[in-house]
Amino acid sequence: MRSIPTRSRLRDRTISVAVASIAASLLLLQSGCNSRDDATNATSVASSNGAEARNVTYFKYPDNPAFDLVYLADKLGYFDGTSTRPKYVGKVSAPQIIPLVGTGEIDFGTRMVPLVISAIASGADIKVISAGGETLPDAPHMKYFSRKDSGIREPKDFEGKTVAFNSFGACAEFVTKKYLSQHGVDVSKVNWLVVPDNQSQQALVTKNVDIAIIHPPFSGAAEHDPQLHKLWSDWDEDHGLGGMAPYSVNGAFARAHPQAVRDFVAAIAKAGNWVNAHPDEARKLTAERLGIDVDVVERYAYVKDLVVTTPPIQYYIDILEQAGKIPKGKVKVEDVYTNEYNPYAQPPARANAPAGPNKSASATPGHDARPLASVEAAS
Repeated sequence: MRSIPTRSRLRDRTISVAVASIAASLLLLQSGCNSRDDATNATSVASSNGAEARNVTYFKYPDNPAFDLVYLADKLGYFDGTSTRPKYVGKVSAPQIIPLVGTGEIDFGTRMVPLVISAIASGADIKVISAGGETLPDAPHMKYFSRKDSGIREPKDFEGKTVAFNSFGACAEFVTKKYLSQHGVDVSKVNWLVVPDNQSQQALVTKNVDIAIIHPPFSGAAEHDPQLHKLWSDWDEDHGLGGMAPYSVNGAFARAHPQAVRDFVAAIAKAGNWVNAHPDEARKLTAERLGIDVDVVERYAYVKDLVVTTPPIQYYIDILEQAGKIPKGKVKVEDVYTNEYNPYAQPPARANAPAGPNKSASATPGHDARPLASVEAAS
């Protein structure tokens, strides 16, 4: 005869079923969370041959109204076939780019050499990993303007005048002060006013400033303005030593994602070489991105293969030391840059010291560069 369950047994059985149900639900929930976490932490994309999938490393980069090799490389598809992609984080003001690379808020940035040197001297974890623009007579890094009716024509005319420039601590300050000093100008008698490049032409026309130092792409419109007079360019000041705006990386990002840094440098090096080979097409893309008339867009030029060399770095170390901005000897060239991530950089031969079977000649500052075509053919 089957016994009838007591109320106590029924309660126990009910609790057991409930516990089992909750446990199963928790297991399913945990499985779902893990799936979402995996998708968030590592997005897989098909490799170029479609045979395998690999994780994509996203690097944080500003989305600024400027012509930039990162945007161009992205547009031309030079990140395709790699495991690296840009993640644009919105507009970042120029003075904040290097500080944010130093803290890792963004992973890469392009700004002038003295800003990077100063950041390194202050302990920032940052390094230059590729060259940038090349100053040429017909493709200068910055131009100087006055009003035609101002009578300002010579360096000495700067004394007592207000000069608009885009930021302290960069090329417009140090290159200009060096040049003026060489021409007998007391730079302490010059009034320096920070004005964004895209507002400097208007500030000059409306007589809010007397002189404006303007970078491309906005210097093109200023040169076409009939009210303004072009004084000179940075090519006339130092033949391009101070005009190279390199790309820098956050140190922690580079140590965690060395392949992403190699992909980044290879992509923007290809883009820079493309600009040099297709200047008119590059001008059209600049006009399209910025929404300006292509007729006022100037030519851009880039260092071949974006291989960094010593002279532009040492130039600014010397300037910063002479200006008392950094202690003498605190920052050395090798502290500032490396070509180790650049596939187009040729490691220098070491006399009487061939690399053994367990050694490799690493890329170090001051390499020469192999032609791009030869590297692509070998890869």
